[in-house]
Amino acid sequence: MEKEKNFTNSDYFENRELSWLKFNARVLNEARDKSIPLLERLKFIGITSSNLDEFFMVRVASLKDMVHAGYKKKDIAGMTAAEQLLSINAATRKLVDAQYHTYNRSLLPLLKAREIEVFDSYESLSEAQAAFADAYFEETVYPVLTPMAVDASRPFPLIRNKSLNIAALIKRKGAEKPEKGIDFATVQVPSVLPRLVEIPSEKEGGMAFLLLEQMIEHHISKLFLNYKVVCAYPYRIMRNADLPIDEDEAADLLKEIQKQLKKRQWGEVIRLEVEDGIEGALLAVLKKELNVKDEDVFEINGPIDLTFTMKLYGLSGCEDLRYKKYIPQKVPKIEPGEDIFEEIRNGDIFMHHPYHTFDPVVDFIRQASVDPDVLAIKQTLYRVSGNSPIIASLAQAAENGKQVTVLVELKARFDEEHNIVWAKKLEQAGCHVIYGLVGLKTHSKIALVVRREEGGIRRYVHLGTGNYNDSTAKLYTDCGIFTCSEPIGEDATAVFNMLSGYSEPLSWNRLVVAPIWLRKKFLKLISREAKHAREGGEGRIIAKMNSLCDKEIIAALYEASAAGVEIDLIIRGICCLKVGIPGVSETIRVRSIVGNFLEHSRIFYFHNNGQPEVYMGSADWMPRNLDRRVEILFPVEDEELQGSVRHILDVELSDNVKSHILTKEGTYEKIDKRGKALVNSQEQFCKEAKVKKAKDKAYQERVFVPIEPK
Repeated sequence: MEKEKNFTNSDYFENRELSWLKFNARVLNEARDKSIPLLERLKFIGITSSNLDEFFMVRVASLKDMVHAGYKKKDIAGMTAAEQLLSINAATRKLVDAQYHTYNRSLLPLLKAREIEVFDSYESLSEAQAAFADAYFEETVYPVLTPMAVDASRPFPLIRNKSLNIAALIKRKGAEKPEKGIDFATVQVPSVLPRLVEIPSEKEGGMAFLLLEQMIEHHISKLFLNYKVVCAYPYRIMRNADLPIDEDEAADLLKEIQKQLKKRQWGEVIRLEVEDGIEGALLAVLKKELNVKDEDVFEINGPIDLTFTMKLYGLSGCEDLRYKKYIPQKVPKIEPGEDIFEEIRNGDIFMHHPYHTFDPVVDFIRQASVDPDVLAIKQTLYRVSGNSPIIASLAQAAENGKQVTVLVELKARFDEEHNIVWAKKLEQAGCHVIYGLVGLKTHSKIALVVRREEGGIRRYVHLGTGNYNDSTAKLYTDCGIFTCSEPIGEDATAVFNMLSGYSEPLSWNRLVVAPIWLRKKFLKLISREAKHAREGGEGRIIAKMNSLCDKEIIAALYEASAAGVEIDLIIRGICCLKVGIPGVSETIRVRSIVGNFLEHSRIFYFHNNGQPEVYMGSADWMPRNLDRRVEILFPVEDEELQGSVRHILDVELSDNVKSHILTKEGTYEKIDKRGKALVNSQEQFCKEAKVKKAKDKAYQERVFVPIEPK
């Protein structure tokens, strides 16, 4: 008898952090793709840098905390925190080298060829350009700078997280002995000024830029008039930005988070970036004062912090160097300006953003805020835009006397300050604001409108896979539905009762909610496919998400694969599952799509032996989503809408332009396109949305003119 397999064997799992670094390498590959417009490639350089910053501030910081605490437990891949840090360090250095090689050797020359120059030193400027830069420094930069020397009476200053600075060794003029009188000084590159300073171009119709830190470094002697500047180099630090909030002990969660936010600037330094070739004595001072070890020092061959490339991406007059801007199309079943509640009553409505406009979601809340028949609006907010029309409508609804309940998740990482502002504004307008639940993040995306109608009270619900953010809805791929299904309406009411009080429903009609019920539901659905396969039926799973790193879910997928279930996973980011393991994952295929839009939707298809079930939701297959967050999984029950969702999955499984396929060796490879029709899923969805709009327009333009009597 064959020995039963242990599907939780650590050899069957990829480390989460190393998998994430592979994802960021796929983002960087877009910057290296010669078929992509130049400024789009530059944008991906900036995204790679921004991603890496957050990775260090949160994930690497968390691992360092574990090491400091003596935490020895291994992760699902069998690695201790210390072992993970060593591997992360090596992989990050390789990634950063590739990033700067791409920027220096490929993108800068291509920019110069298009008469866009970004100068790498002050000495490269012409006489006229240098004169302009000198004047700009004297008039604009110099008055803002604050040089800070360090000596017996002046302690080492606080260096702010992610701020760019210039460190210098300065020597008092007239010192009798050369080895005496050397001091350290630092000056912050002011973030209130543009980092990219436009200077006159020597080329007709061209553009030229100088980085602010190069200008300051060139003129740094003017900040220390009685000293000789021995050397000066830019540097930047990354601090631990995880917030240690004890919610059980916090009397006021809002005040506690405000207090902890200030401490982010004092967190442990976990990464020090310095310019390549920095003077050894200067580096030694930085390492000592910032308490940084050699392994946490990154010598950078180029400008530190490449996120400034996002400014270059936005240059005006360079439309030919970017993709043509896509304008989201109208949702087929919703006519702008019409009564949205009537259209929802005509049947469930599916939306695929950003291919479909997000406007109906905004209009849903706006119309509800002024509709005299609407009694109540309830909504969860995780991340919203800077000038959110949804916030404005919720405030208006409260002022109009409606019952408005809003859960604003204060613990949404790096949006805490933003959300505090909105929470206070909503409270001032008269909304009942909930600050999340103790110990849990509320990550679900749900809005409920309670309306009085002729037949009685009717509940209208919006459920989505993405945030109520009208700005990111143009950049992220997400799905959502409108429904006035009574079972879902009852469930939506139960969700908000659970969030606002202590009511835990005994059962649900259609929705599945984490952290109590969702894990069991997914395991049951996967197990059912395995059962069908073992009994000679067809087992089939297609799942699309951002990340997969839950050990129990992966083990269930392995068991289903061993039973013969065909499994396709479309995972943008982290994937701790390994493919191609004999007898374990031979029927599992994994692909990652990295394109112009950020893939963000979560879709789950289960064949169910010919009676398919389709779900969408807010949760990835990660422990935090299944066990430590309030998440919602909702079914797509209408057959036509099921077909629309399945079409999304089929097109993405056919993508051979933007897909990276996970190999059994653990690498991600692009598909060989030779002799194949090219399928770029994002481009295809854009075209389909436009074609649908054109058909609707053609239909609407058929006007029947009555024959009037003579």
